[in-house]
Amino acid sequence: MSVNNPKTTESGRSTTRTGLALAVVMTGVLITAVDTTIVVLALPEIERGLHVALSSVIWVIIGYLLVVTLLASQVGRLGDMYGRVKMYETGFVVFIIGSALCAISWDEPAIIAFRVVQGIGGALVTANSGAVIADLFPPEKRGRAYGFNGIGYSLGAVLGIVLGGLIVTFISWRWIFWINVPIGLVAVLLALRVLHDSGTREHRKIDVLGMLTAGLGLFGILWAVTNLATHSLDIELLIFLLGGIAILVVFVLVERKQTDPMVHLSLFKVPTMTPSLLASLCQGLANYAVLFLVLMYLQGPRGLSPLDASLLLVPGYLVGGAIGPFSGRMADKIGPVLPATFGLTIQIIGLLLYARLGMTTGLWLVVVASVVNGIGSSSFFPANNSAVMKAAPPRVFGIASGMLRTFQNTGMVFSFSMAILIASRSIPRQVAFAIFVGTAKLHGQIAGVFVNGLHSAFYASMIFLVIAAALSATRIRHGLIIRSTGQSVET
Repeated sequence: MSVNNPKTTESGRSTTRTGLALAVVMTGVLITAVDTTIVVLALPEIERGLHVALSSVIWVIIGYLLVVTLLASQVGRLGDMYGRVKMYETGFVVFIIGSALCAISWDEPAIIAFRVVQGIGGALVTANSGAVIADLFPPEKRGRAYGFNGIGYSLGAVLGIVLGGLIVTFISWRWIFWINVPIGLVAVLLALRVLHDSGTREHRKIDVLGMLTAGLGLFGILWAVTNLATHSLDIELLIFLLGGIAILVVFVLVERKQTDPMVHLSLFKVPTMTPSLLASLCQGLANYAVLFLVLMYLQGPRGLSPLDASLLLVPGYLVGGAIGPFSGRMADKIGPVLPATFGLTIQIIGLLLYARLGMTTGLWLVVVASVVNGIGSSSFFPANNSAVMKAAPPRVFGIASGMLRTFQNTGMVFSFSMAILIASRSIPRQVAFAIFVGTAKLHGQIAGVFVNGLHSAFYASMIFLVIAAALSATRIRHGLIIRSTGQSVET
């Protein structure tokens, strides 16, 4: 009769528990990813159903992203203070409550306000997920874990596209929010069962002044840039724009004097941290706009429905999800620099393909470009995330994960606004805006002019990707660094 080796049994249980824990974290990423794509498809129905002004409906998306951007580093700090798993689970609960409130919204202020609540939950989930993985896995295995986490994002984006189209077409836009409730409840129950805090606790202060100045500054600039899509530049918009920039300068000065700042400036002294964070910022600024630019092209000049247009992008997300773990494994073996830089280079090629789209181009080119872009994106994220968390001292995993999310989301927020602004330069602003939210199509000469405007936007995004690739490549020269503890860490 055979007897199990106790050590082997214990190791198997540990591996199973770690795998379940990673699955729970992936679910968190999945549910937040669903929310980013599913809401885009529902914008026309939300506009009509709640009688939201055309110029205000995009704040349903921007408001959510802005809250996640402002809170990411702060809720990551809460994870360091009270436990990353506890804050992660709290985020799920808040996200579920926000989703339910969005589903019962009755007017424009209600839907935007409840999206802010949802954003608070999303910030708690996304900012602490990277730190939870860093606690679960040793440095040499984190890249692969982040790669699997990328599968969660890709699957979520695909589910958002497919479910969003089906729900909006056959049921009601309110169910794009109701659907988060059962998924979130199951995830919370699993998290309570399999996730346990193991990181050290650090007492920290919440940087209220930093959040206030950063929030006002970003809001001022976003308000001006977004409204430029539907209005000419006037004294009011100029005040918002210059005021926002001035307040961000104040934010930087405030952060330099804070003992526990929102943006932890000391982390920038860690080799590879600065280029990794800035590369994430530039990649978000370039890549998030692509989704909306392609949808504008397909819905406007090509006359496709939002659902049909989105389905053409599904192969890119699927292939990208499959590439994520492989890229993460490569980052573990050879270091994160080359996979991250390779991914950004591939994305540049993807945007070059998008820039060749014309009025009669075969739609197969959209599919090919989305696949190339998906491969590049899924190669970059696991490697870059791994680079940040490898460089960060364990006691500030929450802060580092939050800062990474802050930089990435800052790029995403402005990418969204940039897409609208550039597209609105080639045709009447109101028409461009209507195309953006899927309520108008284009024909004839004006459609060709609009396509040329979209090409300019793709080229602008490529510039940001080139900058991101250059920043990523600078990390090669660091090689192996020696931390103050004397530990050799691959960067």
